[in-house]
Amino acid sequence: MYQLDITLRRGQNLAARDRGGTSDPYVKFKLGGKEVFRSKTIHKNLNPVWEEKTSILIDNLREPIYIKVFDYDFGLQDDFIGSAFLDLTSLELNRQTDVTLSLKDPHYPDHDLGSILLSVLLAPREEQREATMLMRKSWKRSSKFQTQSLRLSDLHRKSQLWRGIVSVTLIEGRELKAMDANGLSDPYVKFRLGHQKYKSKIVPKTLNPQWREQFDFHLYEERGGIIDITVWDKDAGKKDDFIGRCQVDLSTLSKEQTHKLEMPLEEGEGYLVLLVTLTASAAVTISDLSVNSLEDPKEREEILKRYSPMRMFHNMKDVGFLQVKVIRAEALMAADVTGKSDPFCVVELNNDRLLTHTIYKNLNPEWNKIFTFNIKDIHSVLEVTVYDEDRDRSADFLGKVAIPLLSIQNGEQKAYVLKNKQLTGPTKGVIYLEIDVIFNAVKASIRTLMPKEQKYIEEENRLSKQLLLRNFIRMKRCVMVLINAAYYINSCFDWDSPPRSLAAFLLFLFVVWNFELYMIPLALLLLLAWNYFLIISGKDNRQHDTVVEDMLEDEEEEDDRDDKDSEKKGFMNKLYAIQEVCVSVQNVLDEVASFGERVKNTFNWTVPFLSWLAIVALCVFTIILYFIPLRYIVLVWGINKFTKKLRSPYAIDNNELLDFLSRVPSDVQVVCIFLRCPYSC
Repeated sequence: MYQLDITLRRGQNLAARDRGGTSDPYVKFKLGGKEVFRSKTIHKNLNPVWEEKTSILIDNLREPIYIKVFDYDFGLQDDFIGSAFLDLTSLELNRQTDVTLSLKDPHYPDHDLGSILLSVLLAPREEQREATMLMRKSWKRSSKFQTQSLRLSDLHRKSQLWRGIVSVTLIEGRELKAMDANGLSDPYVKFRLGHQKYKSKIVPKTLNPQWREQFDFHLYEERGGIIDITVWDKDAGKKDDFIGRCQVDLSTLSKEQTHKLEMPLEEGEGYLVLLVTLTASAAVTISDLSVNSLEDPKEREEILKRYSPMRMFHNMKDVGFLQVKVIRAEALMAADVTGKSDPFCVVELNNDRLLTHTIYKNLNPEWNKIFTFNIKDIHSVLEVTVYDEDRDRSADFLGKVAIPLLSIQNGEQKAYVLKNKQLTGPTKGVIYLEIDVIFNAVKASIRTLMPKEQKYIEEENRLSKQLLLRNFIRMKRCVMVLINAAYYINSCFDWDSPPRSLAAFLLFLFVVWNFELYMIPLALLLLLAWNYFLIISGKDNRQHDTVVEDMLEDEEEEDDRDDKDSEKKGFMNKLYAIQEVCVSVQNVLDEVASFGERVKNTFNWTVPFLSWLAIVALCVFTIILYFIPLRYIVLVWGINKFTKKLRSPYAIDNNELLDFLSRVPSDVQVVCIFLRCPYSC
């Protein structure tokens, strides 16, 4: 074994790949087909200076280091500048050597693409010496999923922990460039900080769009970082048009202060208006089992005090504290040809992601690590995924569990059966976890009425026959409930059952004669109470949804077939425009069906926390409507709506009812996630 220390010095006379006659170059080092290092991006420079160092473990000197240089294009595929090979057999051991490599393009061997200057030191590696190689930015790239595969050791543990939070609010755009024939655009904005990405909604037919969207990035570098921002015009069925770009240098902004920025767009026209706030890091840690915050009486008391009812209005974004002990796994799937695996765990809570170290050649690994997170939304789902690390390719998926925070029983060590990627069925192996959740119920309730945090990495939408059929059937079931209710009412009018029709007639006369507006939330309150009574009395009317579960299994089989077929033919690419329309219809069906199912599951006590919250809200509405005349309520509502933008010009619009329903699981989520982790009333 050898250790190769490389210092990436600079580039000279690199090829221009941008329209402005410059490039935004960065460098990748590959060994054995796997990326082992990626440099930072130097913007608008053909003679970049990096001065970055990395160390790589070498077990075969005959295998060269493959060096590739790219021009970074945010939102588009990066442009290839050139490549070169570093021949390790030509290096002298234990001697620092300066190397100049000329870049070449195999398709244009005669073109002068510039050169890269390196300093390298090759030395034998002692057996007892701890590995210093950090395998950085080994990403699993596919249309479904994207995750970072890193080895966790004491040498790079800090590289996972973010040092601060960057809160960005996209307010509006002004005087953007017209890209469509009608003299308007359909603009949206892409943000990127390192490997973190965010895409705004599309505002159709305007040059002065109003977005008012808020999101957070993790800040890993103490000196700050640069947020790349690009503005695009959405074009259905063809490539989107580039409107302009700008950058925010976080190192120039002071912390714990909100900055209003008006950013002019380069390579285009107009401005973007942003609010950017840098705050100190949340309490996110990785430690061994011997270092347990909740077992230390002083630290536990401090955590309980932080989330006590007395501090319910302090730092509303800090809802609670989560501690996850990843203990061990048993009987994992063998992913390597040797009949073993090299497993490591990825622990995710919304956009927060931490990793364990890798246990090599073991199907029963013991990690014994503790992870702590700050909870922003008590309705979040904790995901723990096990992967097999591979030197020559992306990590292999071994299994996954998803655990709603509200279903966790504190302090209990449990064995969770690992599931497949879609969470529709078990795979091989179990993982042992011990989880503790401490949260402030008042903060959690208020946060429920605010917009849900959007994940940066989400599954890409694609056309699926089974998914389209599933969403259609789900929506049909919701519509059939309304149709059956209409038939039932009509049967009362037709006196199909005289006793039932007589009772309905007397009830109609009584309700209409005595009706008051407060009776609407009161009726919903009685429905919630009735279903709760059925549950606690053992007469649970909630049924296991076998229809949705069967459809999910069929969809999983179709996904497997699609993955194989996509390697043989590109038929879907030829029907891109039709697919986009079908995907839109598919998503609309999903939204409509999910809305009806969420309403049903609210009254079915699927998530008791949310049902209790609905009871409190309905009680308040009932009392208000009983004692306060409707005209005063409408007057207050209208005054609030008319003066909201005057009181808070940059307030983000939201609907509290829809935000509440977004936390209630649909039937698909119940089958995939909540069925194996039932809530207790």
